[in-house]
Amino acid sequence: MKDVSSETVNPLWLEFINIVKKEVVPALGCTEPISLALAAAIAAQRLGKPVEKIEAKVSANLMKNGMGVTVPGTGTTGLLIAAAVGALGGDPGGKLEVLKKLTAEQVAEGKRMIAENRVRITIADVPYILYSEAKVMHGEEWVTVSIADTHTKVIRIEENGKVVFQMESENHAANAKEDEFSLTSVRAQEVFDFAVEAPLEMIDFIREAATVNNLLSQEGMSGRYGLHIGATMDRQMTQGLLSDSLLTQVLMRTTAASDARMGGAVMPAMTNSGSGNQGISATMPVLVVAEHIKANEETLTRALMLSHMMAIYIHDKLPKLSALCAVTTASMGAAAGMAWLLKGDFKTVSMAISNMIGDVAGLICDGASNSCAMKVSTSVMSGYKAVLMALDGIRVTENEGIVAEDVDQSIANLGELACQGMVQTDGQILQIMMKKK
Repeated sequence: MKDVSSETVNPLWLEFINIVKKEVVPALGCTEPISLALAAAIAAQRLGKPVEKIEAKVSANLMKNGMGVTVPGTGTTGLLIAAAVGALGGDPGGKLEVLKKLTAEQVAEGKRMIAENRVRITIADVPYILYSEAKVMHGEEWVTVSIADTHTKVIRIEENGKVVFQMESENHAANAKEDEFSLTSVRAQEVFDFAVEAPLEMIDFIREAATVNNLLSQEGMSGRYGLHIGATMDRQMTQGLLSDSLLTQVLMRTTAASDARMGGAVMPAMTNSGSGNQGISATMPVLVVAEHIKANEETLTRALMLSHMMAIYIHDKLPKLSALCAVTTASMGAAAGMAWLLKGDFKTVSMAISNMIGDVAGLICDGASNSCAMKVSTSVMSGYKAVLMALDGIRVTENEGIVAEDVDQSIANLGELACQGMVQTDGQILQIMMKKK
């Protein structure tokens, strides 16, 4: 195997590799409640005594994304159960797989704590978009752990009124800069060139995304999870209501993985940009199309890398959490991967992305829930349609909406919409959701 750190390798490609390895990682369950579960698990470990009460605080965006999603292994939705089982049975070293070793007894105890009103959660007044804080208590003793910026980065630990760990502002800024990498100067053509030209041994690790997410898809096809969309489509094929087409297979298998992930399956998803649904959306359509055309391993690998890195590149223009549903941007990555599999040139890839921006820009995120699987199917269908148009040389033009002639400018315009135009929308969504509780 060649040394991928060799000076002969394009330095930008090495940076892309580092970025993908940070952003495409396994996670068990929706990453927002899992972040709170991790904070609770770390706090409970430091407390060293049975946890009697929990007081949690989260940012508004994390509250929105954690209210309606099923926590793996619990059959229960919301942040209260995430905090409880994290404290009672979470693995502090497990990161995004913190609940992997959860037992039925720990789940039952967590539900008792909630029923007895011993777990409380409020919205924190903090400057972070992504923030979770868990205070676990035993008698008069307590430990508080705070996570911010990313789903696993601990920034503060306090024990019985004494701060035992505080990420210094300089280090925090440096770490945030490292975590929140900027791809401002990068262009889509460079992402494309990396995926199709980089030495195979540099990028072959991305095939694990296909392995992990395909297993989750197979689990979702059982029909036991979420809204059963994948399994329903399978039944509809046997009833003659759907044809067994490539589009149906793409929708069915991608959505089934999201069904399982949002419905509480105790299996990891390979994420993209901090989200399992984004990872699923960037993976499964590419895998299904690659199987359909009988692509070899190298071709599949390059298509997966193009999809995931393009999804990261586009998502870099967005806030970490916002009112814009980011499975749309992940599906733009998938559109790039599918377009390359079917045509093999950058022009078709860029046209497919522009078509999607002209189609589903502005699809809202109203929190993580079983209905995310429907947004996944909508986005993936848009991606497939966008590719079909691009294959025929058809694209949304610069005269229409936020789409520009240059694909990078179209992506930048989408980012402006999310960062500036949808801020009020985000607050309104949370207000509506909180009224229902």
